[in-house]
Amino acid sequence: MTKPAASAIIAPMIRQTYSYFDLRQIAASGQCFRMRETGPGQFTIISRGKILTVSQEETSFSFSCGEEDFPFWEQYFDLTTDYGRIQAAVSPKDPYLQAAAQAGKGIRILRQDPWEMIITFVISQQKTIPMIREAVERLSASYGSPIPGGDGSAFAFPTPEQLNRATVEQLRELKLGYRAKYIKQLCGDSVSGALDLKKLEKMNYGEAMEYLTGFYGIGVKVANCICLFGLHHIDAFPVDTWIQKILLREYYPRHPRKYAALPKSRLYPAIIRDFFGRYRGCAGVMQQYIFYYERLRQNKTGEEALPKSGS
Repeated sequence: MTKPAASAIIAPMIRQTYSYFDLRQIAASGQCFRMRETGPGQFTIISRGKILTVSQEETSFSFSCGEEDFPFWEQYFDLTTDYGRIQAAVSPKDPYLQAAAQAGKGIRILRQDPWEMIITFVISQQKTIPMIREAVERLSASYGSPIPGGDGSAFAFPTPEQLNRATVEQLRELKLGYRAKYIKQLCGDSVSGALDLKKLEKMNYGEAMEYLTGFYGIGVKVANCICLFGLHHIDAFPVDTWIQKILLREYYPRHPRKYAALPKSRLYPAIIRDFFGRYRGCAGVMQQYIFYYERLRQNKTGEEALPKSGS
């Protein structure tokens, strides 16, 4: 007698509709390195020990999670923020930013784990996007915990305690080069309490910048990335080599005499203040628009290199 077929287990799925939300644009914006395209319009994301597959068809999205986990991902993607209002705030007197905002109107600033962002953007110094992704996955597979319910191939990003077990030599073996000593020191600082992550999360933008740049291996650019992508300080405006080129090409010519008199250390902050100071509360979104737009114009929104930059 033939046994009846077992009932198929149907994975939970939540379907929602959103405007100003595009998975491919977010994945190509340089803010996240554990967001992988696994099919047409489908991405798999790992964050804080959770894994999600989400599919997009125009403004319709399908999330592979239950009702109990959806609030986490809703916050992760910043889906309760009105990005239409941010789009509307772009000055009509700035045609370059208008074009950039239109091109990247699906970008949202993800709410990622601050510790992961600290290590990720320390790794990002002098590395390309594929190399950063590979390094993060190697660290996670070597020192992180398997994600419950996964197939055994997905690992959470390691905690400070887990990553602190690695020696500098072992970190170098993971192709981290000179960054290995920074990572080891930051792990030790976090485990000892010198780098207080709970305290950091309560700081405002200015306080967080001052605090972060006091640690070995964290310069102004990396600290701004941590503030924007890990602490959700939306006024943070990271300046790497691409942003420098944009500021010089698009904005420097508007006040050349003023800017020519400034030393390099003050030049970029002055341009940002003059042209992006009006976007209080969303300047970092504008930064993402122009960063993505420049990559799009140069056909670098796939797996190509993120411009190499220092700390």
